[in-house]
Amino acid sequence: MEQQLPGSIGTSTSLAIRLGQAFFSVASLLFMCVGVQFYAYTSFCFLVTIKGLTIPWSLTLAMVDAYSVFVKRPSRQLQIVFIIVMGDWILSFLSLAAACSTASVSDFMVTEAGASFCGGKMCNRYRLSAAMACLSWSLSLASALFNLWLLPSLYSNY
Repeated sequence: MEQQLPGSIGTSTSLAIRLGQAFFSVASLLFMCVGVQFYAYTSFCFLVTIKGLTIPWSLTLAMVDAYSVFVKRPSRQLQIVFIIVMGDWILSFLSLAAACSTASVSDFMVTEAGASFCGGKMCNRYRLSAAMACLSWSLSLASALFNLWLLPSLYSNY
């Protein structure tokens, strides 16, 4: 049996990371969308789009991880892990870009523009959405790094 790297695909740590990604992405999406008119700003639309991609990606891989944990047989095929690594890296960079752009626009709205752009509650929701997006990004980066670390060992076995 090959050595398991904690956090790589098919482990309980990976399952927890994926569920955390999905949770923080859903929280970011809810803070941004429910009762707030986000579509007037491009960076907010970008965040909603990226989180809309991140949620199904994380939940699908969480199901794969849950299956691997309960069956006790992780699927470590080179091509599958390579696709997961590429998807994680792409979504990680896009999530970082969306979180940073949302944070910068919401900060601008509060500090520079004052109350003319958004009320206190609405600006706080934008900030909370950006914070949840940053937390989701950190888990996405952790997952990408763990699976990237696993990739060379699969190449040596191939």
